Amino acid sequence: MSGARFAKLMMLGAATAVAAFATLSHAQSVERLPARDGYPGEPIRFVSPFPPGGGNDATTRWVTSRLMDVTGQPAVVENRGGAGGNIGAKAAASAKPDGYTVLTGQVSLMAVNPAIYSDAGFDPLKNFTPITQINAAPLAIVVPAASSIKDFNDLVTQARANPGRLTYATPGNGTLSHLVGVVLAKEHDIPLTHVPYRGAGPAINDLLGNQVNALVTSTSSVAGLIQNGQLRAVAVTSPRRIGVFTQVPTLEELGLKGARFEDWYGFFVPAGTPQDRVAYLHEAIVRTLRSPDVTRLIVEGGSEVVASTPEDFARQLRDDIQRWAHVVKLAGAKVD
Repeated sequence: MSGARFAKLMMLGAATAVAAFATLSHAQSVERLPARDGYPGEPIRFVSPFPPGGGNDATTRWVTSRLMDVTGQPAVVENRGGAGGNIGAKAAASAKPDGYTVLTGQVSLMAVNPAIYSDAGFDPLKNFTPITQINAAPLAIVVPAASSIKDFNDLVTQARANPGRLTYATPGNGTLSHLVGVVLAKEHDIPLTHVPYRGAGPAINDLLGNQVNALVTSTSSVAGLIQNGQLRAVAVTSPRRIGVFTQVPTLEELGLKGARFEDWYGFFVPAGTPQDRVAYLHEAIVRTLRSPDVTRLIVEGGSEVVASTPEDFARQLRDDIQRWAHVVKLAGAKVD
């Protein structure tokens, strides 16, 4: 991709983000939640363990853009990408457990990475306390709008006719997107070659520049580019059609039995964070998630708001860790 085109795409992305946040700034205020015992008394840092431009970053900013209205304190986003999210997660796990550092995790990071990496650098159950599950969403399989791949059947046909020549990008080794590609290849005879990136943003740039043939990523990462006609979704991995992806068939509808892969994002704090601060963050974030404007952005991004309790989210995490450890073992996928 040329430097000029890259700059143009970055400007488009920035303009879209500014427009979204401008909409939020003019929306009805969210009810303020008074501080408790002086907390919070300073800005809260949210670690997004992937580069800007992906679903983790977008979801984090949708929430933090309005959280200040609830807490009265700025919510600062810090992107720390690398190693499928492990670098940022490890940094967050090592932070002082005082309620001023929050990690935005997701299925691939918190449930898949511990199974697929020989050393992820953190333990999701021992090193973190869950706050709330933000949403539930499918992954999307997308191609450039001008691609000769018009639908999922085209992708399958071309992949089988040219084994290993068609490439699919993902936000990184060990992500849920990567694992979906492994399962498609091993269980459904769709031989695609994996090209990992350091987050969805760089992967999207190369897809738009025709450096790769397809991309598997979160719906929130690509919803805007599908709506403006730059990308085309050929399938989603959820058990149902949701959000702006209601016209896109699910893998099960396309005949891939049992091909259900649902992503989620959620907030975590370092283990040992005082319970009263966990409770405050939960109430403040849930209040933000349930505000009409933030709910709208999440739904338009192709997912559904969950806003679970810490206890329910902890159960979801334990269940997903078990499920994906089993899938990783069956697939034989490992990242050293």
